[in-house]
Amino acid sequence: MRRFTSAMLAILLYVTSLGAAPEPNSSKSRDVSKPNPASSTTRTQAPKRVKNRPYQVGKASWYGEYFEGKPTASGEPFDMNEFTAAHMTLPLGTMVRVTNLRNGRWVVVRVNDRGPVVPGRIIDLSYGAAKMLKYREKGLAPVRLDIVQPQTIAYAQPLAGLR
Repeated sequence: MRRFTSAMLAILLYVTSLGAAPEPNSSKSRDVSKPNPASSTTRTQAPKRVKNRPYQVGKASWYGEYFEGKPTASGEPFDMNEFTAAHMTLPLGTMVRVTNLRNGRWVVVRVNDRGPVVPGRIIDLSYGAAKMLKYREKGLAPVRLDIVQPQTIAYAQPLAGLR
C-alpha cells in the first residue's frame, strides 16, 4: 500500500508540475495589442517593430572624393562608390534601406562610419548611394530609413545575378 501511495503521489506531483491552461481554448478573439501577463517571460525581449513603420525619417546628405581612402569608424578605407553610410547611433555593419521620399528610389547601404556631424541630418551616404537615389546634385534629400534584417539580404543575393 505504501508503494502505491508514493507512486500515486509522484504521478500527482508530475501532472501538477505541468501546469494547467488559465482558461479553456475558445474561438473568441482577443486583443493582441495588449501584453498578456500570463505569457510573460523572465528574459528581456526586444520590442517587435511594426511592419511598414520607418526606423527614422529626416534629411540625408552625402560625402565623397575628399574622404576617399581615409579610414572610416569601422577601420576600413572609405570608398565613395560603395553603398555605405555614416550614422550616429546604429551599430557598425547594420544594413539600412534608404528611400528618397522625393522620387521613391531606394538603396540598401551598410553603416561603416559615424556621422553626420551637421545638426538636422540623420544619415550621410556615400557618393555611390546618393547617385543611385538621384540626389547628389541637390546635396540633401528627405529620406526614410528602414533596418534590413540579414536574412532578407541572404534571400535577395541569388536574384542579383538575374539582371
